[in-house]
Amino acid sequence: MATTNAIKDLLVTHDAENGLLFEKNISIPRAGTFPIRCNFPVLVTYGPYGKTYHTRSMLNFVDSPFSEVNAEHKSKYSADERGLGKSPGLLDTMSKGTGECLFNAVERAAEQSWSSGKVGLLGISYYAGSQWRVAARQPKGLAAIIPWEGMSDYYRDRCRHGVSSRTHLLGFDTIERDLPLEILAANRRDQNEDNVNNCFRDEEYYSSKEFNLEDIKVPLLSMANWGGILLHLRGNMEGYTWAGSQFKHLRFITDRHDLPFYYHDEVEDTVGWSIPGKVSPVSMVVQKGYEGFNNPKAEALYECREESAWPIPRTQYIKYHLVSGGSLSTSAPSQSQEMTISCQALGSLEKPELVQFSTAPMDQNTEITGKVIARLSVSIAPEDPSSVGEKDIDLFLTLRYIATSGDEVHYTGTAGDPVPLAKGWLRISMHKVDKKNPKNQSHIPHRNYFLPDVQEVKAGQVYTMDVEIWPMNVIAEKVEELCLKHLPGIPEGVESSNTRTSEVDKPRSKFAGMNNIHFGPGLENYVTLPIVPEKE
Repeated sequence: MATTNAIKDLLVTHDAENGLLFEKNISIPRAGTFPIRCNFPVLVTYGPYGKTYHTRSMLNFVDSPFSEVNAEHKSKYSADERGLGKSPGLLDTMSKGTGECLFNAVERAAEQSWSSGKVGLLGISYYAGSQWRVAARQPKGLAAIIPWEGMSDYYRDRCRHGVSSRTHLLGFDTIERDLPLEILAANRRDQNEDNVNNCFRDEEYYSSKEFNLEDIKVPLLSMANWGGILLHLRGNMEGYTWAGSQFKHLRFITDRHDLPFYYHDEVEDTVGWSIPGKVSPVSMVVQKGYEGFNNPKAEALYECREESAWPIPRTQYIKYHLVSGGSLSTSAPSQSQEMTISCQALGSLEKPELVQFSTAPMDQNTEITGKVIARLSVSIAPEDPSSVGEKDIDLFLTLRYIATSGDEVHYTGTAGDPVPLAKGWLRISMHKVDKKNPKNQSHIPHRNYFLPDVQEVKAGQVYTMDVEIWPMNVIAEKVEELCLKHLPGIPEGVESSNTRTSEVDKPRSKFAGMNNIHFGPGLENYVTLPIVPEKE
């Protein structure tokens, strides 16, 4: 008889620490019919999308070819998150409590009679983001993690880009759909409400979710996607950079968020990343040409390359200065008189208000790969000059790649949607930088986003600050252009879940008016691009 997997439901498993009962699905390798073979490593998954059902038509972000590779040599242990599926308790996704439950699941799996004592974590999206925080707690038995496109910073990656609140985060319901809505509502925390009602990282809602990436010691493979410019890309990069693991790899891919995880070619270990020293720490797909977006076959033609470290050591950080005429230039402008470019602060996608600056056509193929920073000198002129009270500005920046035809070149976003190269955000009242933090670097500012860090914003006063733009990759070909755009009303070209329209978070009395970019003596405006020369 062929080797198969036996599925066994443990209907009553007591979690004494949290006072809960959980039902798990456990797949144990066996040879023939009996006996069940024991002492195998265990692959553990725990999350909200359902171990045996699909939540809101979502794919199961657990069962990929990864879990089938060498299936006869490992066990699988899947549990529904607390408050979802067949697991009771309060549904509070990404909370400290749910992290503790996953921690306990790892340790429990390591102690079972059918376990070798070694546990691995695998999953995409939510199932990836939870791995970072649990690995930082160092549960007994955890041997490796593979966070595939998963944020590592709940505040900065998911909820509040540059402090600006995302207004429509993904929500979850319990599986008992026949229960009255009021009972369902009482049994869950609403991320959308919690995110709007809590603004700063030192508030309990966010601080309770904090952990130190440096505490992660197990081997890890961090899978990042160049198209994940609104959620996971930054987290995979930062997770890899700051994890304390001696054995770690960072891999950049393209394509949709929900597809490569299921490709056999992506998960078979044909190059030996799991063997220390066999491959370079970083491998990456390089975006060159017009392969189109949401076209997996075309994107498969992109070149793959290995690098010795991240950021790429030979990177040259080149300043492209904003010129008041609308250009981006490597030469600093010699402007003796002050000048201002302005646009309405609260435009919309239907009636966009924007300013943009473009490079001259490239004189040669130019690779731009890495973290980007923009420095701007800005002010606000309130809608009502006589108004009093707090004022503020939300900066929404977009880097675009323009073909010789004048059309923008788009890449594949999370849902197969067309996305630009990169985006960045900052609320200028929170521009204070923690210069003593080791994560603060010349090419990337580190901000704590604590309540005491709030800076007063006065009408008419010019403020100069650095804006973090998320990592990007492109080979800008000869005679092509790059464009930096500021659309202050709402982020451009994003799905509805990433809008910034909450009146609670962004009241008109505080933000309405004109956003101004100031040019002149002593005023700096530029974007620093990570230019990567060819290998010698």
